[in-house]
Amino acid sequence: MRLPKMSAQGHTWARQVKKEGEEEDPLDQLISRSGCAASHYAVQECMAQHQDWRQCQPQVQAFRDCMSEQQARRREELQRRKEQGSVHS
Repeated sequence: MRLPKMSAQGHTWARQVKKEGEEEDPLDQLISRSGCAASHYAVQECMAQHQDWRQCQPQVQAFRDCMSEQQARRREELQRRKEQGSVHS
């Protein structure tokens, strides 16, 4: 089976630099707050270099793992707050 050729332009995965007065993208804010920004930027840099997600699987997996851990911490925190709230009620 032959894979289709990628477009000549490829992906534009380079990290965007925030211009003065420009609001930060909500997704970028979420990733920054998660503590996974370094992993996210590693994926972006790999994609900019290789323009083929298949060559960036270690970076993708590291980002996925980081976000999964962050989500688990967030769920635990919300559960803890819920339990504390029910104790005070």
